[in-house]
Amino acid sequence: MLTDVKIRKSGPLEREYKLADSQGLYLLVRPTGGKLWRLKYRFHGKEKKLAFGSYPEISLVDARKMRDAGRDLLREGRDPGIEKKRVAVSAREEAAIIFETVARDWYELQKSRWVPIHQADVINSLERDVFPSIGNTPIADIDAPLLLEVLRKIERRGAIETAKRIRQRISGVFVYAISIGIARNNPADTVMKALKPKPKAKRQPAVTDVDELRSLLAKSESSGAYPITLLASRLLALTAVRPGIIRGARWDEFKGFNLDGDDEAPDAIWHIPAERMKLVLERKDEEAFDHIVPLTPAAVDVVRTARPLSGRGVLIFPSQRHAHKPLSENAIGYLYNRVGRHGRHVPHGWRAAFSTVMNEWAKVHDRADDRAVIDLMLAHVPKDRVEAAYNRAEFMERRRELATVWSDMLIRQAQPANNLLFLKRRLQHPIIA
Repeated sequence: MLTDVKIRKSGPLEREYKLADSQGLYLLVRPTGGKLWRLKYRFHGKEKKLAFGSYPEISLVDARKMRDAGRDLLREGRDPGIEKKRVAVSAREEAAIIFETVARDWYELQKSRWVPIHQADVINSLERDVFPSIGNTPIADIDAPLLLEVLRKIERRGAIETAKRIRQRISGVFVYAISIGIARNNPADTVMKALKPKPKAKRQPAVTDVDELRSLLAKSESSGAYPITLLASRLLALTAVRPGIIRGARWDEFKGFNLDGDDEAPDAIWHIPAERMKLVLERKDEEAFDHIVPLTPAAVDVVRTARPLSGRGVLIFPSQRHAHKPLSENAIGYLYNRVGRHGRHVPHGWRAAFSTVMNEWAKVHDRADDRAVIDLMLAHVPKDRVEAAYNRAEFMERRRELATVWSDMLIRQAQPANNLLFLKRRLQHPIIA
């Protein structure tokens, strides 16, 4: 059997020669000085040879381990040479499978479970924040440090929640890759606890005094701002929905009244589909989690007033420049800032204002049961009912009554919605009209 000393002392000759070890293993010494490990074996009666590499890159100990592994394959009836080629081919194929290819396959498999708005969010986030960094990297080469750097870039721009959501999506890609045999581990799980924690939510500034709320509306509506912004602000105040819901409001969501008429609309509602609500993903495609907002006469007046401006489009409150895009998410906030409410009241603050004022009103009028109704009006689903569908029209009559009380408080002395179209700085040309 060979020893390291014997191997080191062996030198080149005019012709190549062999230094035998045991069980078919030998070292081939070349005239050039190269020393190559070989295993001689027989498979189905035919003599074959298998190369292991060169000495000293492959030590004597390692060469014997490789020999033993080859002989184990022979005992299983498998050709070590064929297995080596198969492993090499598999490695080349694995190197050719890049992350973006697998991620897009995963997306196509999963997207039928999601509503369109979430489908777009998932693929857009990967295309924006992941594919430019690791899209062309073989999925087998992606480890936790590499993945963490991708997520750190997202965190550095302040998008802490986005980084967490993208980590979840990358994890889904790796779970899929493992299941089809092209990945061995999930580095997204490893980095989970290395991400920055979610910052504590800051309380949204909100005015809760009714007189000051009336003043806010009056000043903003006399500012000469873009009429669509003024109308969106008034409907936001009257309905206390989330600002994003207002911006994405569509004409086909308003039901129970003639959009182009002037008759009374006692049954007018705003039917907001679940996919536009702030819900866990699994609930966004369930009709039972749609949100229905009873519309008061003042709210109907706002909707009808917007009709000549944007009625030919899909959105009620489109952008000033692009009719197919919603109003800017900062438009209403900037409006309030310009009339002196910076840091005191934000668009989301109407929800806190409605909750505070109406719960106090219910207390004064000895209507303790109205607290649950007010929560329903804010689309707050009780925790004990999250796992079961709730009646979206529950307490609708009382909700409409409370909406009327709130509307009367805010709009008691306000100018008609139609007046908002004829201010000093009105648009020269109505949008889409």
